[in-house]
Amino acid sequence: MEKAIRYPVKGQILLSEPNLEDDIFKRSVILLAEDSDQGSMGFILNKPVGYRIHEVINDFPEFDGEVFLGGPVDNQSLFFIHTVPQLIGSSFEIAGGIHFGGDFNKLKELISIALIEPEQIRFFAGYSGWDSGQLRHELESEAWMIFDRPDTLLQMKSEELWGSLLRTTRTEKAIWSNYPENPELN
Repeated sequence: MEKAIRYPVKGQILLSEPNLEDDIFKRSVILLAEDSDQGSMGFILNKPVGYRIHEVINDFPEFDGEVFLGGPVDNQSLFFIHTVPQLIGSSFEIAGGIHFGGDFNKLKELISIALIEPEQIRFFAGYSGWDSGQLRHELESEAWMIFDRPDTLLQMKSEELWGSLLRTTRTEKAIWSNYPENPELN
């Protein structure tokens, strides 16, 4: 009997399978921001690039918000998700209170007067994108697992995110959550 494939909807999480060896997507946790017949778009939530937003954008107020590699597409552009649409404005809801984009000048102003906290927003260089049918094919080849988005997603530590979610599967794959990414360094 053929295994039924579950397909994601916008707002869910894609978790890379433990055996995925792709340099960018290995041990990735992706928030699916859009999924349609034309394709899919998401942001890698657990790959910090090593800089704070004010170190990347000139004239941005000092802020303890990390920048993450959102994916390999358009990685010279900045994107952001947040939980404060009532403050930022001009954003659209992905799902369950997580919003995408908005008025960037308003965002800078709000940060300069300390009305936005780092756990309310996440910045990305680039995004992850799939052409029509590409994500479906990757799911059928078991490259990704699908999860509902945890309510505390933006508050979770990025370095623990992949393992934490994998442990919740309560399957034989969960053991990989404790396996070091590079066993030679163990």
